[in-house]
Amino acid sequence: MLSLLHIENIAVIESADIQFDKGFNALTGETGAGKSIVGDAIGAIIGERTSRDLIRTGARSALVNAVFTGLPPLAWFQENGGGPDEDGNLLIQREIQPDGKNVCRLNGRLITVAQLRQLGRQLLDERCHLEYLDGFGETGSLQEEYRAAFGRFAVLRREIAALQMDEAEKARRIDSLEFQIAELERAGLKAGEEEALTERRNLLRNAGKLIEAVEGAHLALSGDEEREGAAGLIGAAESSLHAAARLSGQVAELVDRLTELRCSADDLAEQVRDLRDGFDFEPGELDELESRLDVIYRLKKKYGDSVEDMLDYLERCRKELDEIQFSSDTIARLERDLSKAMEEVRRRGEALSQARREAAKALEERIQTELAQLDMPKVRFQVEFRPKAGEYAMDETGLDEVQFLMSANVGEDLKPIQKIASGGELARIMLALKNVLAENDHVGSLIFDEVDTGVSGRAAQKVAEKLAGVARTKQVLCVTHLPQLAAMADVHFSVEKGERKGRTFTEVERLSRERRMEELARLTSGERITGATLAAAGELLDSAERFKRALTQQK
Repeated sequence: MLSLLHIENIAVIESADIQFDKGFNALTGETGAGKSIVGDAIGAIIGERTSRDLIRTGARSALVNAVFTGLPPLAWFQENGGGPDEDGNLLIQREIQPDGKNVCRLNGRLITVAQLRQLGRQLLDERCHLEYLDGFGETGSLQEEYRAAFGRFAVLRREIAALQMDEAEKARRIDSLEFQIAELERAGLKAGEEEALTERRNLLRNAGKLIEAVEGAHLALSGDEEREGAAGLIGAAESSLHAAARLSGQVAELVDRLTELRCSADDLAEQVRDLRDGFDFEPGELDELESRLDVIYRLKKKYGDSVEDMLDYLERCRKELDEIQFSSDTIARLERDLSKAMEEVRRRGEALSQARREAAKALEERIQTELAQLDMPKVRFQVEFRPKAGEYAMDETGLDEVQFLMSANVGEDLKPIQKIASGGELARIMLALKNVLAENDHVGSLIFDEVDTGVSGRAAQKVAEKLAGVARTKQVLCVTHLPQLAAMADVHFSVEKGERKGRTFTEVERLSRERRMEELARLTSGERITGATLAAAGELLDSAERFKRALTQQK
């Protein structure tokens, strides 16, 4: 629902904050006080067209902020990103600039006016009529069955389309695939090959330094013809002390340590010798490695970032080549599957269409009853069905195009609601629709302006009662001049115009019961408020409260 509306520098409103509540919210005020400006601000925040003329004289721009709470998981959020914050609040901002540009934000993130309009679309958008009919008819399970069948059908269509190509295109693709497969197969790539080659290349590039270091270590440990190595010198020290070992325990201990050290030195000398003898550097090997790595590098530029990626690509090419070469057989099989899938989609779609047509009859009867109660007995309402356009005459929503039609006067043809109804008629038709659909649709807040146009007396009371009924499950925002409607509200705001320092200002006030009685008395008898008119206003409020209590008990 709409929780807070902040208006800044729009027409005569310099700044106003309106804290709406759930239930029925009414706004009243004298003609010209600025009630319509509040409506314009709400329209701006849901994406309706705006004019730079709305900007208050002398202001650099106009701004409307709105906070919505308790929103359902709308599909718009999934398609466009964003959504309520962690506290469940959705902040929408729209700034109107003198050059006609608009800056729109959703929880601080920039969005376009078109996106804002999609988010705030209203009932009388023809694209929504099918959704409302489905909600009324509770066709959810049939829709799910249809969508599942249509999904399988769509997948098969995409698979067939991917395989279908003219003969020239097929020949070009086969040539391309065969060339790539042959090039990769000639390369004889092996997983892990590049890493092993790179390691061996690094070894060969540093072979001179490596051999020199190992030879130096071997000479130091084993010696040569000219000098004794470390292992030999340790052995000589061991032999020198060995004869005296039995004469002294300390010498014997030293001999043991020298023996251990000699053995270690001998082992090290042997390992270094084995390492030296194991070096196997073939002439030209480094060039061969460089050449092989260059081949891999050039292939990587065409087929993948690694040998493993190129091997995967090779398998995909082989698979695609097989599919193309045997595409005729595959297409024939898929077309048989498609035919069966289409029969299933049609069967599910016809069942859904039948349920929709039955729901449409019930909806028409309910709307006609509602319109009669709203003093519009001669208005005719009808749900029009048309087949879907396109090759298969169906899409993910079903087989039907649905539009709400009406005729406002006897003898007139049925036409789309939004093209034939006047402002007041449109508002009351909308009220009738929402009263019937309120339990099942996802819209949380409903805005009614001009709903009381051309209405008075008993019809006005009926409109008030209908609004109260809708407000039991939805937030209702209504701009009105009728005391019956204002008295039925759960929250009542007064829009008043005044002057300060030579400028016109409009203020919005949330009314207490005493102020509501004064405002209802003004709506009833104008500026001449008397004790009798105040008493009548109090009785009107009491009567409205009794009706709403009874309505709650019925629910």
